[in-house]
Amino acid sequence: MTRAPAREVQDVAQADLWAQRESAPRPHHLGHRERLRERARAGLDPLPDYELLELILFRSIPRGDVKPLAKALLARFGSLAAVFAASPEALRTVPGVGEAVALDLTLVQEASLRIAREAARKRPVISSWSALLAYVRTALAHEPREQFRVLFLDKKNQLIADEVMNRGTVDHAPVYPREVMRRALELSASALILVHNHPSGDPSPSSADVDMTRQIVEAGRSLRIVIHDHLVVGAGGVASFKALGLL
Repeated sequence: MTRAPAREVQDVAQADLWAQRESAPRPHHLGHRERLRERARAGLDPLPDYELLELILFRSIPRGDVKPLAKALLARFGSLAAVFAASPEALRTVPGVGEAVALDLTLVQEASLRIAREAARKRPVISSWSALLAYVRTALAHEPREQFRVLFLDKKNQLIADEVMNRGTVDHAPVYPREVMRRALELSASALILVHNHPSGDPSPSSADVDMTRQIVEAGRSLRIVIHDHLVVGAGGVASFKALGLL
């Protein structure tokens, strides 16, 4: 009996292996990326949040099924906006999120923030109120710690600077009226809009918020610096002191 050469046996075994692979059921996620991209080309609006997140994750993770990771991120942070607003450190607490994914997601947030800021800068802030509200919500609605910011305006009510004056805890950020006014004078600001967030999600002003605002208004009066409004931002919306009759 003639024995087949070793090379021929190896070739037959390799052919059998390929045949088994071709006949085996294909993983469900194969082809999913192209199908999702095709749907995205037809229009992004109908896509649920997890699929939009998948499309972004495709760029960070070139291969494999990212749908479980997209859903895990939404479950961990609660919403698409909160995923993008999360810090790189918080993002990396989700299994499967490495440096590349964390960087790409925070880049989306930074791009959104700059676009919103640019829209608020183009016209006097007072006449582009909707753009301003969109900007402060993008910047602060999902911040995990309280942050106090001041928008410094010139005589035409155009934005000179948006600066974080203090960062605090989950329910308090110390504010010093003297420091606010000192910075306003350095920037030659004529008016201010105060902004801070409530990480609890409820934007309703507290009694401490009201008292602190009155102190800043008093400090500005002698310097002829007007406080146009104080906005409190939460996941539930934005509260305006002026609209509420508190200013």
